Amino acid sequence: MIEDLVFGPVPSRRLGLSLGVNNIPPKHCTYSCVYCQIGRTIHIDIKRKNFYDPRAIIREAISKAEKTTPDVITFVPDGEPTLDLNLGVEIRGIKEGIGTSVAVITNSSLLFMEDVRRDLLNADIISIKVDSVSKRVWKLVNRPHPSLDLEKVLKGIEELSLSYRGELISETMLVRGLNDSREEISKVAEFLSCLNISRAYISIPIRPPAEPWVRSPEEQALSDAYNIFRETLDDSVEVELLTGYEGAGFKVEEDPIKYLEATTAVHPIRLDYAEKILRSKGYDPDNIIRDLLERNVLLVTSYKGKKFLVRRLPKVRTTVEKS
Repeated sequence: MIEDLVFGPVPSRRLGLSLGVNNIPPKHCTYSCVYCQIGRTIHIDIKRKNFYDPRAIIREAISKAEKTTPDVITFVPDGEPTLDLNLGVEIRGIKEGIGTSVAVITNSSLLFMEDVRRDLLNADIISIKVDSVSKRVWKLVNRPHPSLDLEKVLKGIEELSLSYRGELISETMLVRGLNDSREEISKVAEFLSCLNISRAYISIPIRPPAEPWVRSPEEQALSDAYNIFRETLDDSVEVELLTGYEGAGFKVEEDPIKYLEATTAVHPIRLDYAEKILRSKGYDPDNIIRDLLERNVLLVTSYKGKKFLVRRLPKVRTTVEKS
């Protein structure tokens, strides 16, 4: 159902209260990152496609934004948003229909394509991912489609930075033992220093990752990363560590059960937050959550001592789709 493709709003550590647009079905992505909260990629692909009717997405995004007044409408789907051939149409349609800012959170892998960069130019905010600029480490952390080339990916990011007039921010996810050494962090900081970014976020996994062995860096590594970014980037660039949960500020104006089903498909919710949402709407959390678990709609998983509700995705064998 199309209403499942627009979820939230949810509190975002980067963007405030964000209404999410899930314009990619589970799970089509150019990467299969070891830390991904959605799990391993089912369809690893770099070919852009028509997935959903863009008019329906535009209508639903505007309708929900009018009811919930989010700070931003964000394309943050079950995969890589730029795989959507209609992304540019959807951004323009939403912006024409309502005054809310539009953001896109991309892993940056397809920015070497001119049509992808052109589609993104109308967004108010673009968040780019740069986890590593070293080929070996990039492959270990992001596990890209085999036809992707890191040099082309980085060149695409640079070209977007030159042409884009909105707010460009970056995010670097650090995983212990993979990309959290001073050498790797310094290389990323040097690359970011050449871009026209306003904010640089350093993140750690806070929700259950695709691979159970993924761990956050030690505190010293995080301190080193912050200091290296701060020393390398221009003084005008805000550097911030994203190491905590967004909080329980979920704004629910609709059926809370549908809200949980739609939101957990992209944004795993802590169990105690979900219970608070249901309780605030007069529901018995124990009965509702038990029913969702028994019907295999949701599952409970644990990470860092916290329990999370996650939407069950189809168990499909991973495929690599040729370009």
